[in-house]
Amino acid sequence: MALTALGLAACQSKTAKRAACPTGELCLEYGNGADPISLDPQRITATNEAAIMRELIEGLYADGPDGEPVLGVADKAETSADGLTWTFHLRPEVWSDGVPVTAQDFVFAYRRILDPKTASSYAYLDYLLKNGAAVNAGKAPLDAVGAKALDDHTLQLTLEHPAPFLPQLLKHQAFFPVPEHVVERYGDAWSQPGHFVGNGAYKLVDWKLGDYIRVVKNDRFRDAANVCFDQVNFYPTTDVTSAERRTLRNELDISNGIQSSRVRFLRQSKTSARYVHSHSYLDTFYMIFNIRDVPALKDVRVRQALSMAIDRSFVTDKLLGAGQVPTTSFVPSQIANYVPASQQPRPYWGQWPLAKRQAEAKSLLALAGFGPGKPLTVQLKSADAYGAILLVQSIQSDWQSIGVDAQLRQEEGNITLQSFEIRDFQTGIVAWIMDFDDPMTFLTLMKSDTGAQNYGDYKNPAYDALLNKADNEPDGAKRALYLAQAEQMILDDADVAPLYNGVNLNLVNPHITGWVDNASDIHPIRYLCRDDAGRRAPLPHP
Repeated sequence: MALTALGLAACQSKTAKRAACPTGELCLEYGNGADPISLDPQRITATNEAAIMRELIEGLYADGPDGEPVLGVADKAETSADGLTWTFHLRPEVWSDGVPVTAQDFVFAYRRILDPKTASSYAYLDYLLKNGAAVNAGKAPLDAVGAKALDDHTLQLTLEHPAPFLPQLLKHQAFFPVPEHVVERYGDAWSQPGHFVGNGAYKLVDWKLGDYIRVVKNDRFRDAANVCFDQVNFYPTTDVTSAERRTLRNELDISNGIQSSRVRFLRQSKTSARYVHSHSYLDTFYMIFNIRDVPALKDVRVRQALSMAIDRSFVTDKLLGAGQVPTTSFVPSQIANYVPASQQPRPYWGQWPLAKRQAEAKSLLALAGFGPGKPLTVQLKSADAYGAILLVQSIQSDWQSIGVDAQLRQEEGNITLQSFEIRDFQTGIVAWIMDFDDPMTFLTLMKSDTGAQNYGDYKNPAYDALLNKADNEPDGAKRALYLAQAEQMILDDADVAPLYNGVNLNLVNPHITGWVDNASDIHPIRYLCRDDAGRRAPLPHP
């Protein structure tokens, strides 16, 4: 999942103080990064969008308080001996308009996301379903997808290969149901306020672009009696310094980002330190190269030179300073189902000192035809927020030391991600967070058939073959070795330049209960409450 916390910039919320809460109700004020591009679960890609979506729609599995999968709409799952057929028995639930949720809503959703007309960036996740890739490529009819409603409350999924991590994947929005009766009536407008129908703990009531998104408790949700907050306002808080002030002033209860360089300062005060939540993150910040359209970047020597010249330790230790870890590997070392950290793939220069790397980078550029008489000029694109700007300025300086002229270009964060998807960039900075706890969530990005999120258009049949081999390998240790070989391949080809593994940073009012720090940075609001909830009064300042 693309990480918006890299630094997105947009109009700030017009709200200058804490919003009024209806008498007798509990309200949560949530700073949520950028405004979503969409509230259609099959068209969203970013973390700020997913944070809202998981409150509105629930899949077969859902996120638990710690981000781990728990049964959602399904109350029982059965798996065939070969791991290829999964049968789910659904709870008797209804959409927020009272219409029953059925197995056909899931079938409809999976066909819709794989329909080439939908143009979903996340369609590739559903390639796990039998014939999913063929359907998305227009080579098979929609009804060939391996999803079948045996009856209203029984869903059968047939997979292309065994996937023991399926429960984690099924809580992702790419596997959410959508209300067929509403989509058929309103088309793409079904996800707008006034039309939106969900089955989650909350329902959408209002969206004021650039101001707030308001959701209220869904009384038809099966566990509504245990949902604490009656109303939640999500605010675009792209200026994290402003969001910090608003949170400490009690205007916001939660802000899902902290300017990294301010973490140490906030922890020095007993008052503000109580708000700071930090946890290791299964994510990687990395550089992408437009191999398809930029002639110079087609040369692996140029890509290796640009990557090896970057002083990653300076970025993490001096510029960011909140626990980020420099890396030259793409898959985070702490991810499940992988080789030990000591066997983690890295580029051949991964343990060289910076001076040796930069000397080698100059040599590689010279071999590629670039030098003092013919300097390489390349555009470097990023989001236009403080942390991202510091990062690209540091890289610009590093590249200058090897004779490369980096022309910086910043855009609003959502626009940046869209630019990457349509290949309107030369080099760029992006981050990827795990969609599920397995190396495949990172490595699948570079498969030839992944589509929009394979930003550099890496196409390598040998790489694809390794991932397919891993998919069909029942031995976990052998599978991990295949995946490590695949990662080594993209590092040798310098398809991407890994920079560092991040940390998730949140400001949370100490009166909020139920918050569990975790590596996926997922915190379902249905599990949150206040330590003074019985008072039903404005949240006091700590």
